[in-house]
Amino acid sequence: MILVTGASGSLGSLIAERLSGHDDTVIGTRDPRRLRAELPVRRVDFDDPGTLVTGFEGVEVLLLVSAGYGEDDTVIARHGAALDAAEKAGVGHVVYTSLTADGDHLPYALPHRWTERRLRESTMDWTILRNGLYAELLAGLAAPSADGRITAPLGEGRLAAVARADLADAAARVAVEASVHAGRIHELVGEHAIGGADLARAHGPHVAYEPETLAAARARIAASGAEPFQVPMVVGTYSAIAAGFMSRTGGDLRRLLGRAPRSALAAALA
Repeated sequence: MILVTGASGSLGSLIAERLSGHDDTVIGTRDPRRLRAELPVRRVDFDDPGTLVTGFEGVEVLLLVSAGYGEDDTVIARHGAALDAAEKAGVGHVVYTSLTADGDHLPYALPHRWTERRLRESTMDWTILRNGLYAELLAGLAAPSADGRITAPLGEGRLAAVARADLADAAARVAVEASVHAGRIHELVGEHAIGGADLARAHGPHVAYEPETLAAARARIAASGAEPFQVPMVVGTYSAIAAGFMSRTGGDLRRLLGRAPRSALAAALA
């Protein structure tokens, strides 16, 4: 049996769709009543560890979609509870959606690396999917204003962005073929790096890219009503891209997909 966590989230829901035709697959979410799905649903709430051991009963492959919405200690507690429960429930293999190796410069990298270490020290087989940042995320961080300006502190930096749908395709394939991928770390980034100017050109001649400072971006994000932990996360993402740490392309995505990855620009504009 395969169980996918976070089935109501942006990535987890796409993975669940890919596995909807696969026998013996179930999906986990904190509130099954709110989820309409073709697959059997179990209550799996990382913030309620009592749901986890029973939620993971009979699971052979756990596709653990990272629960990265929160402070580091919150995310570590969630992932730690999930892996503790997986071991107690007798799960044989965990496939974890982590963060690209170049993402070590990002403010939210630490919980991912902690989880990878916890997995390697576990009694279970494991596979780590080091996902690049979504093209859809970049589109949100550098969205045009009503007057046709993309204002973001990206400088001349570029991001090896990847379409979320491609990451879902890769994760579903690895989950189905888990034993083949045991003990492997797959680097899943885009094949073409894109920046603010590329996004502006893709939107058309009426859109211009205007770099701003990190300080201006921090003030803008803080004033938007963002949660306190979100401000450094977003600013740190801008900073890592602008400094050129997120532009390395290549990796294992094409090989896992068995085809060319989707266009990151097309995904960003969709």
